[in-house]
Amino acid sequence: GPLPHTCGHFWEMVWEQRSRGVVKCAQYWPHREEGDATFEDTNFKLTLVSEDIKSYYTVRQLELENLSLQTQETREILHFHYTTWPDFGVPESPASFLNFLFKVRESRCLNSDHGPVVVHCSAGIGRSGTFCLVDTCLLLMSTRKDPSSVRIRDVLLEMRRHRMGLIQTADQLRFSYLAVIEGAKYIQGDTSLQESWKELSNEEDDPPEFTPPPPLPPPRDPHNGKVEPSFFPGSEEIVQRTETRSLADGHMVGQDLTSEVSTKSQEQEKQEEQEQETSKQKSAKTAEQPEGNSPAAAAWSPLVANVCLCTALALSAYVCYRVYFH
Repeated sequence: GPLPHTCGHFWEMVWEQRSRGVVKCAQYWPHREEGDATFEDTNFKLTLVSEDIKSYYTVRQLELENLSLQTQETREILHFHYTTWPDFGVPESPASFLNFLFKVRESRCLNSDHGPVVVHCSAGIGRSGTFCLVDTCLLLMSTRKDPSSVRIRDVLLEMRRHRMGLIQTADQLRFSYLAVIEGAKYIQGDTSLQESWKELSNEEDDPPEFTPPPPLPPPRDPHNGKVEPSFFPGSEEIVQRTETRSLADGHMVGQDLTSEVSTKSQEQEKQEEQEQETSKQKSAKTAEQPEGNSPAAAAWSPLVANVCLCTALALSAYVCYRVYFH
């Protein structure tokens, strides 16, 4: 996805590739109130022609004009915007996702005669990877005689050779499997599924006013899933990070956890002080107890018993030797 100062270069790429896009990023298209936007660094003008807003996605028709050409050539751009798909997350259901995917397919923008399609999110590997993986697997299933010969894992590994890190989380991979399985039923002839996807997605409902940013994914396991023995059970460190997300309109949404973390740290310090005092009291009582009254002192340790037994056997053997030979 382009940065705020590279939006013009993004549209230059779209112009050169004759492509259309499925997008979610910093806003590089004009607002409805503005009508158009001009990128002076690359001499492109973008005009909003129409906008169809659904409950979880928006389809825009844009007109891209290259101002550096004397012919005033313009091109039509279809802009599919999945508005409720959180970063590092998954869509609400495979039905809503497949309804969106087949809307993109019905527009014919994925056909080879329209040039390469631009599919991107923020980093271009999580949500974009899920979209590309599901669409590729369903396309392979529709072209092969045996749809079951398509191995999702092998397809993903092949795609990762060209785009490292495709599919960011385990939830995205699991969702991809569910979406491929559901889409395969449609490919095998159950055409009624497409209507059910549309009903389940509730695309005609009013879109939410604001979708809060999702929590950051958990940190990667440095042990690759192997459980390391802990000398202090239950003392795992809990790391909480402050999250800040940048929205398309430039607002910032943050979550401050400083007070909560400080409160928890104070409680942990009090518990540690109480445990130290308790251990000191126990050690003091143990030191005051006489050694003679201790039951551990009355019993011989195994080491002392073994030494005494070995000494007695050695003396007996020596006495027998002296008596027999002398």
